[in-house]
Amino acid sequence: MPRFAPEPAFAHDTPERTAVLLINLGTPEAPTKTAVTAYLRQFLWDPRVVEIPRPLWWLILNGFILPSRPAKSAAKYAKVWTSEGSPLKVHTARQMKRLEDSLRAAGHGQLMIEYAMRYGEPAIARVLESLRAANCRRILAVPLYPQYAASTCASALDEIARAMLRWRNVPELRFVRSFHGHPGYIAALAASVRDYWSRSGQPDRLLMSFHGVPRYTLTMGDPYHCECQVTARLLGEALGLSPDRYMVSFQSRFGRAEWLKPYTQSTLETLAKGGAQRVDVICPGFVSDCLETLEEIALECKAAFLASGGREFHFIPCLNERPEWIKALMDIVLDHLGNWLRIPVPDEAALALRASRARALGAPS
Repeated sequence: MPRFAPEPAFAHDTPERTAVLLINLGTPEAPTKTAVTAYLRQFLWDPRVVEIPRPLWWLILNGFILPSRPAKSAAKYAKVWTSEGSPLKVHTARQMKRLEDSLRAAGHGQLMIEYAMRYGEPAIARVLESLRAANCRRILAVPLYPQYAASTCASALDEIARAMLRWRNVPELRFVRSFHGHPGYIAALAASVRDYWSRSGQPDRLLMSFHGVPRYTLTMGDPYHCECQVTARLLGEALGLSPDRYMVSFQSRFGRAEWLKPYTQSTLETLAKGGAQRVDVICPGFVSDCLETLEEIALECKAAFLASGGREFHFIPCLNERPEWIKALMDIVLDHLGNWLRIPVPDEAALALRASRARALGAPS
């Protein structure tokens, strides 16, 4: 039996296509203990996410975390779940559709645009199979993480490579590593803040909260912390803020190990106790609202700030489907597609000649 799988419905005269694959982190299929357990089992077993030796981590994960954590997480998901489903999946699907529409309007309707989740559905492997069946010979992968981290961007690339391990005809691949300083992305963030402030006034301090990672990743060479700082500086400059008007913090700490500091909740509590009356929080590391923004920041951190003496807490929503962000995303995609956009689509005569040559060689046509 051949080691590598045959190409699905292969024919030499099939036109080759180019695809753009948006990749986000993932979400449970429902806000239930069962669904969250399945999601966390896949997510937390990724060695890019938790770098503890596998035998020890298997015992911790299956003996302590999975028996207790899913029920608590499911209750949190239930607070932000919508009639359309998970906010993260809803926004990612909408972004894909807006991007597709924008590219078509710009004359690039020949591109296939899809999205996948690193954990959960639609799974990267399954979406790649659909692109393979459509004879996509060039695929641009776009992880929707503005700042690079091994636990996010590299994990997405791992999964793409794993999905293609048995493919016979591997496509040409390009990969957007990060876009933490992309002018369009920074401009979209700044526009979202300005729009919010035009309606609600300005705060004493703007807190830019990024998802945290373990502290040791910084010392081991992961550039995530540095890229978060670059994003914050560029956003502060775009808004015309002096350095004392904004701060950077890190949220979503998991486990007992030290993570990147300062922690978001403790920072908010300190600000409130220090006399800050109003704080606005934006999460530039997320392009879509999700559990970590809608529940952890907008609900939990708000409660902590108010309980510590603060008077006003404002959460500035993620970019979601803002036109400025869709334009930036299209620019990022077009920059990375580059010369792929100039590859001609074969005409009928060229396809017929290719099929004839294939038949002469005894190959499928």
